[in-house]
Amino acid sequence: MKDLLLIAAFALAGAACAGVLGAVALRLVRHRSVTVSLTVVAAVTVAAMLTGTLTVAQAMFLSGHDLTVVTLVVTMAAVVSLATALLLGRWVVARSHELALAARDFGDEGSFAAPAGPATAELAALSRQLAATSAKLAASRERERALETSRRELVAWISHDLRTPLAGLRAMSEALADGVADNPARYHRQIGAEVDRLNSMVNDLFELSRIHAGTLTLTPSRLSVYDLVGDALSGVHPLAHERGVRLVGDGVEPVPVEVDGKEMTRVLANLLVNAIHHTPADGTVAVAAERQADAVILSVTDSCGGIPDEDLARVFDTGWRGSAARTPPAGAGLGLAIVRGIVEAHAGRAEVRNVRGGCRFEVTLPLRTPAL
Repeated sequence: MKDLLLIAAFALAGAACAGVLGAVALRLVRHRSVTVSLTVVAAVTVAAMLTGTLTVAQAMFLSGHDLTVVTLVVTMAAVVSLATALLLGRWVVARSHELALAARDFGDEGSFAAPAGPATAELAALSRQLAATSAKLAASRERERALETSRRELVAWISHDLRTPLAGLRAMSEALADGVADNPARYHRQIGAEVDRLNSMVNDLFELSRIHAGTLTLTPSRLSVYDLVGDALSGVHPLAHERGVRLVGDGVEPVPVEVDGKEMTRVLANLLVNAIHHTPADGTVAVAAERQADAVILSVTDSCGGIPDEDLARVFDTGWRGSAARTPPAGAGLGLAIVRGIVEAHAGRAEVRNVRGGCRFEVTLPLRTPAL
């Protein structure tokens, strides 16, 4: 037993020396190819075995013949180990190089395609992660292109919508200044209406900029959906009466929700104004609210005749107003974009779908029960 412990001690001492030298070598080549690192590991393993064997041989006074045999066996093992390490290293490096080439398309509007052929578990996992990242980048590029298109449309439409009232204001002010206005009071009333229109557009732009900048601050309080809908209907009743549109709000349940009353009233008002503008005379705009398991759904249904299927996905985009027939005489296509921004700030979602004779806008808000 004592001899075995002594042999183990000598073998450990010899192998430890080889291990220390191997650790130093690995540190020196840590920035080199994995092939070099694998070769060093194989060499350290064989060197540790050989050093331990030679140490034990010298301590135990093995014969020269036995020492030669042991050395020869270890040398053959070293040759095989180094050859295996080199092959493995070159294979891993080749797979890594292929993976690097496949990843170069990321910055060139391309997509990632994993290289064919077998790979290690780590490289396979990296390929899957790169493929997922490529898909996210593609979606991000698509959103960026859509956003840029919306921005350009918004600038074009805002420029047009601002130019018209400004031209009218200039003409009316010049007529008043020159004393050629046949009815100054009417001109003053029209100037006031155009100023109100411009003020509404500026307020919409300011609200949308706060939403996009993430600076929209909500002050939630516990309110009844019935009261929110009632306030919104009262605000748009004169417009509906002027255009001959009937408002219906009988299907509203008194569901309590925690929302910012001012912002949510704006959401309902924008939806109702949009519905009234797109509903012909003698048409109906219906408001409903129903409670589900963990949410309340507010809906505004109009009689616009429906929205083309290819346009449904763009209804809430900034600046989108659809075809000329669906474009209201005022506004810059910001109302529905503001609706989506405010609803999403409340952790809800805004959707639209066609129904018989028109379309239905739905706002889904989560129910928040206060802690007892």
